[in-house]
Order: sequence, then structure tokens, then C-alpha cells
Amino acid sequence: MTTETAQVSALSAEDVLKHWQGHRGLTRRTIEAFPEDKLFSFSVGGMRPFSELVWEFIGMAIPIVDGVATGNWVKYNGSKPGTKAELLALWDAQTSELTAKFRTIPPRRFAEIDTAFGQWKMSGVGTIQYAVDNEIHHRGQGYVYLRALGIEPPQFWDR
Repeated sequence: MTTETAQVSALSAEDVLKHWQGHRGLTRRTIEAFPEDKLFSFSVGGMRPFSELVWEFIGMAIPIVDGVATGNWVKYNGSKPGTKAELLALWDAQTSELTAKFRTIPPRRFAEIDTAFGQWKMSGVGTIQYAVDNEIHHRGQGYVYLRALGIEPPQFWDR
């Protein structure tokens, strides 16, 4: 009996970055869809408001890229925005910074196992995927909030 194994090609670093930035663009449109007051106050079932979830994404993106690039895992220490405009401005600045810093990751670091922030032991690409998965998961909460507010969220496939 013979078994056939399919050959699967891996994504390039540029593909991973493009995928992440596609999700960041969708998350940005989700932030834009919220009314100013609801972005910082509305929640369902005791979950955090969407602005707090976005703050979590902001706290992860650049520190993860820096950590994967250098092995130094330093938590984000910026100031929390108080308005939708400030949140979007920080999001946009960080999105540009993410692109620039991502391209400094040495290729070997994507496969190397490291312990991010002393708690997540995985490859560099695994840590990046964790950040993307976390954003997708919590953006889903934002979609629930928008629907509860009677607002149609952005199409999830439009990345």
C-alpha cells in the first residue's frame, strides 16, 4: 500500500505581512463603524468595550514584531487614546511602523522557538499568527457589538 503526501508551499514573510495587514485594515474599518460614544462604552455580557480590545491589539503588534526580530520582548507602554480619532491615528501610525519593522525580521527568526513575554513558547511565525488570531477573535466580538447596536459590520472577507 502506498500513501501519497501532498506538497504544500509555505507563505513567504511578505505574504504573512500582507495577510496581517489585511486583517488590520478590516479591524480599522470595524473601529470606524462604531459611534464615538459606543466605541469606549458599549459591551455585551460583561465583555470589554471594543476600544479596550483594540488597545490590546495595539499592545501586541509592535512588541511582537520587535520580539521576533530581536529576541527582546518589551511590553508596549504608550498612552491610551481617549477619542476615536486618536485611536485611529495611533492605529495608522502603528500599521506603518509594523510594515517597516516586520521587514527587519531576520529570516531564521521566523522558525526559531522563543518565549514571548515570558509566557508563549513558539516559533516567531507562530507568535505572529497568535497576534493575528487574537485580533480576529476579538474583532468578532466587535461584530457582535455592532450588530447589537443595529450597525452592519464590514464584510469579514474584504481584506
